[in-house]
Formats: sequence, structure tokens, C-alpha cells
Amino acid sequence: MAAPSTDTCGLMERSVRERVPPLLTDLYQFTMAYAYWRAGRHQEPAVFEMFFRDNPFGGGFSLFAGLNDCLLFLRSFRLTGQDVQFLRSVLPPNTDPAFFDFLRGLDCSAVTIRSLPEGSVVFARVPLMEVEGPLAVVQLLETSLLCLVNYASLVCSNAARFRLAAGHRRRLLEMGLRRAQGPDGGLTASRYTHIGGFDLTSNVQAGFLFGIPVAGTIAHSYVTSFNSLEEVWPQTLVTVNGDPNPVDIISLTKGWLRRVYELLGAEPEKIREGELAAFLSYAIAYPQNFLPVIDSYSVGCSGLLNFCAVALALCELGYKPVGVRLDSGDLCRQSIEVRRVFRLCSEQFSVSTFNSLIIVGTNNISEESMAELNKKENEIDVIGVGTHLVTCTKQPSLGCVYKLVEVRGRPRMKISEDPKKSTVAGRKAVYRLLDADGHSFLDLLCLMVEPPPEAGCTLTCYPLGDNNSSVSVTPAQVTCLRKEVFLKGQVTEPLCSAAETRAKVQSSLQILHPRHKRLYEPDSYTVALSEKLRNLVTELQKGSNSNSNFLLAN
Repeated sequence: MAAPSTDTCGLMERSVRERVPPLLTDLYQFTMAYAYWRAGRHQEPAVFEMFFRDNPFGGGFSLFAGLNDCLLFLRSFRLTGQDVQFLRSVLPPNTDPAFFDFLRGLDCSAVTIRSLPEGSVVFARVPLMEVEGPLAVVQLLETSLLCLVNYASLVCSNAARFRLAAGHRRRLLEMGLRRAQGPDGGLTASRYTHIGGFDLTSNVQAGFLFGIPVAGTIAHSYVTSFNSLEEVWPQTLVTVNGDPNPVDIISLTKGWLRRVYELLGAEPEKIREGELAAFLSYAIAYPQNFLPVIDSYSVGCSGLLNFCAVALALCELGYKPVGVRLDSGDLCRQSIEVRRVFRLCSEQFSVSTFNSLIIVGTNNISEESMAELNKKENEIDVIGVGTHLVTCTKQPSLGCVYKLVEVRGRPRMKISEDPKKSTVAGRKAVYRLLDADGHSFLDLLCLMVEPPPEAGCTLTCYPLGDNNSSVSVTPAQVTCLRKEVFLKGQVTEPLCSAAETRAKVQSSLQILHPRHKRLYEPDSYTVALSEKLRNLVTELQKGSNSNSNFLLAN
């Protein structure tokens, strides 16, 4: 799989610039930047970390997504004159005018990003990204970076769960654009659900920008717009072999329809003429792409019979129809009946193409209904998912946060009354420990200055949220998770295509033990601190208590 072409990268970067300009942030980022600048602290070296506190959807893992867009955003970050003029109008009137000159010269040339690879399996409290640079600049980046990562990672993780629920036999179609939270939400969903495991999208713009395979044929409105066969035009179709004499496709289909309803013992008076006209009209337009929705009226009494008649006529002319879509009712039961009829037609009429027709199921599919469907006998080949996928109905936000961990080379820590909201101070390295079977079993957070853990060597660490209890582990393999991806205003690692990141997701999921991938009641994955990092956190907590008496000092 190749990296994105220059044209594709240009489209993506332009898309990011248009969707995420520097003003797409919270006002308090600029008021803090001004206060830092006013105090002469704006150039102090600082380090922030991005992480989330709980794995989404009650699951055992998440996927990290949105890094490419973050890097493109950083590379083009610069306030325009118009941006600065607007800031003059919304910041308090006593803001020093020289601050706006400072803003005009801001860019990310002094920013460094160290990050996990996009598409990695990640866990709560593990720092996904480290942002280092001048204090005012890296503060200004907070909201934009969180906006780019939060939803991308959430919907990518949701897609991965749908894929786990569906298994690997079926293809999955994302079709949630019309239900998404706005155009940008729809485009982001299409991109990251593909990365998370979906095969196809209905979103044409996503196909254009990201190279995702697109799919789609007809809706119920097309079917119900027809009333009679007189509306079909043209009424002829040439054969595949190039015979210049067009065939009367309506007469041919009527003949096949008679044979089909006799074979099935169906009642001809219940067959809808308008539906047949719609199928014929579309088949004439796209004879090699014939896949209609067959439940506009009645699947068993009309839709299935009309499809078979048109499909048999196409086969006689040398074309290969694709299949059908079911969009209501009991999808499992209907798919079994549809497949039975396909096989019967194949045997009775000696048309082998009917053995390879596909059945698409779409009907407000949720993760739970996907899992239930997978347990039942059915003949569905492709499942289309919309609302529950792109809107992440089970959990609306991942809850990524961006916290200061070092300033002027000194560790910083948020100490909260709610232990879950306390942060882990200091610049860190992140390692993933694997067992002898190649499964990851622990992510270790160490101080950046510590030597890395070694395979085969026992180490003592302290699981987060485990009341300071220690565990001893001996990894068979050790992987350093983070690497430098942005330096001096430039992206330092090749930007991956959606297909490459999708492959990274699958390889990353493979090393995760099945007990952590269970959709319901998964085993908790261990994230732990090294002894030195744990000691630093303990010292800072104690120091916080002693500093509370500063008012009493002389």
C-alpha cells in the first residue's frame, strides 16, 4: 500500500486548513497566552500530554486516530491579519497592542511532537501525544488538537467494535453521512470508520479525499417513483457480446417473471408493476451494477420475484447482477429465504450467477443487534451501518484531555480531590510489554531519563489505580510506543494513507489478547508506573501539602 500521493496530501492539508484554522479554539487559550506574554513567560519551555481517563463504550481498549490531521494542522498553523483583527475585537480592551504583533509572528517552528503511531491500540491514562514547545504556543494548540483526536479516536474505536461484533467474514458498509453531526462529522466518520475496520462508505467525498471504496445503488424513493412499465425508457438493452440488435428487455423480463412465480407458487396479482418498472429502469442504466432494495412493498410477494425476473433477463443477455438489499423486518429470516430462492433459480434455470449473488442488510443496526445477528443463522454478506456508528450513541465523547506535565524543566502535576483527575507528572517514555505468546499485557510509563526495560529482565512497577501495590513482571518483548513525528515546523515521519493506517489497526489488534477485546466485561488492561516515576509522583503530592503553608512564611 502506497503513501498518499502529493495531490492527495495537498487536498488533505487544504481540508485541514479550512476545517481547523487557528481561531477554532476556546477564547481562554488566547487570554492565557496573553497573561503568559504579559508576565514574560511565553517563551518558557513547556510540555503537555494528551490522554483519556476511561476506555470508551465500557470496553477494554481504544484506537488512537487523528494524528495525521494534527500534524497537517501544526504545519500550517499561522494567524492571518484578519484573525488578529478579530482577536482585537473580542479580547478585553486593556490588552497591550504589542501582544497582537506577537500573535502575527506565531507558528509551530519551535514545537516538537512525540506520539504513538496512528492506528495503535491504546488504553486509558497512557499518554498518546507529547507536545513540547514555548509555553504560549503549546497552550494555544490545546483545543484544536483535542478536537482533532477526540472524535476521530472515538468513532474509529466504535468501528472496531462493530467489526469485532460482525466477525471477519462479512463486509461492512458505513452509510451514516445523513445522520452525522454536520458535514465535518460525516466526513470524519467515513474516514475513521474505514480505518477502524469498515470496508466501504456511501460518502463520495470521503472516497475522493481518502481513497475509500464507495458503494451505493438505489433507495426506496427511486422504487416508489415508478407506477407502470410504460415509464421504463429505453425499453431495450444490447447484449454483452456486442450484438448490434437491441433486445426488448421488458418482454424478456415478463417471460422470466412468469417462470419465477410459477416456480415459487406465488400470486401474480400481488406483484407490484411499479417496482418491476423501477428495477428494469435501473438495470438498463447499470446492467453490471444491479443491486436494488427489495422491501419497498413486500419482499416475498413482490420484491424478490421482480428482482429474480430482471436478474435472469440480465444473465440471459450476458450481464452479471450483483444482489439485493434488505432494509426492514427480520433480516436473518428474510436473508435465508432470499438465498433459498436464489439457489432454487440457479438449479431450475441453470444460471450459476445466482450462486454468487450477495445479500446486503441495513436496518438501524447497532452493536448489540450486530452481535445478535452474528449468533443467528443468516445469509447476509454485507451489513450497512449508519446512525449508531457515526453518532456513537453508546458514548458521545472519548474525553481526551491535555495536561501540563513539565515547565522550565520541572515536573508539574494536577492534584485533585478526585483521584481520577490527578495527572502523572514529568516527561515520559511509554513501553508496551508482550508475553511469550506475542500478546501485550502491560503498558509501562517511565521517566524519559530512565533506561528502557529489557526483554527477559524482571522489573517492578505500580499499576495505576491499585493503591500503590507493586507487581513484578518479566516481558518476553518490549516495544517503545512513542516517537518523534514533528520537529521545527516539519512532519518528520511519512504521512500514512487511510489504507495503511487501517492495516496498522488490524496488526495492533492482533497482539491484544482476546480477553481484552471482549465487547462485554473485558478484562482490564494494566497500565503501570515505573518505580522512579511513582516516587516522583509521591514526592510531588507530599510537596503540595507542605506548600499549602506558604502564607505563613516570612
